[in-house]
Amino acid sequence: MARVRDVGIEEVPEAVQPIYRRYAETYGPFLNQVKVFAHRPPVLKHIMGLLLDLADEALLPKRYLEIAVVVVSKLNECTYCVAHHTPRLAEQGLPSDTIARILEPDCPGLDEIDRLVRDYAVQVTRNPQRLDDALYARLRQQFSEEQIVELTLRIALCGFFNRFNDALQIDIEDGVIDAMPAHTTPHPVAGD
Repeated sequence: MARVRDVGIEEVPEAVQPIYRRYAETYGPFLNQVKVFAHRPPVLKHIMGLLLDLADEALLPKRYLEIAVVVVSKLNECTYCVAHHTPRLAEQGLPSDTIARILEPDCPGLDEIDRLVRDYAVQVTRNPQRLDDALYARLRQQFSEEQIVELTLRIALCGFFNRFNDALQIDIEDGVIDAMPAHTTPHPVAGD
C-alpha cells in the first residue's frame, strides 16, 4: 500500500476528471500511480496531461522511448517502472534476454540506434553535466532537435517518476508482473 491514501476520480475537480479517466484507462496499467498523483490536481493535470499529449503526438518512435525508460528505471532500481515498461519494450520487438541485459555495454539484440538511445539515457541519468560531445553528435545524426528535446525530457522525467514511485511506495497493479517477459522480473525494493 502506498504511503498516502488513494484518491478516487470523484474526489478531484471536475475539470481534471477527464485526464484522470483517460490516463487510467488508456495510458497503461498505472491506476495506482494516478490515484496518488490525484492528491494534487494541478500535478495530475499537467504531468499526466503532458504524457497523454506526448503520446498523442508520437514524435519519438515508441521503441526508443521504451528503451530510455527501461534503462533509466533499471539504473534507478525502480521496480514499479521496470515492471510497467518491460512489457511495453517487449512489444517493440526486444527479446527478454536483451531487456534483461540492456545495461551491458555489449548487450545482444540492440541495433546501433538502440545502443545510442541506451547510452544517452545512461549519460543523462548518471552524469548529464559531462555529456559526451561525440554521443550528442551521433544523436543529431539520427534525431531531430525536437526529438532530442523530448527524449531528454522523457529520460529526466522518468528519473522523477522513479523517485516519486519509490518514495511513496506505490504498489504495482495486479497483473503487471505477470505480463513481464520471462527473465525480466524486477528485483523488489524496500516497500514492495
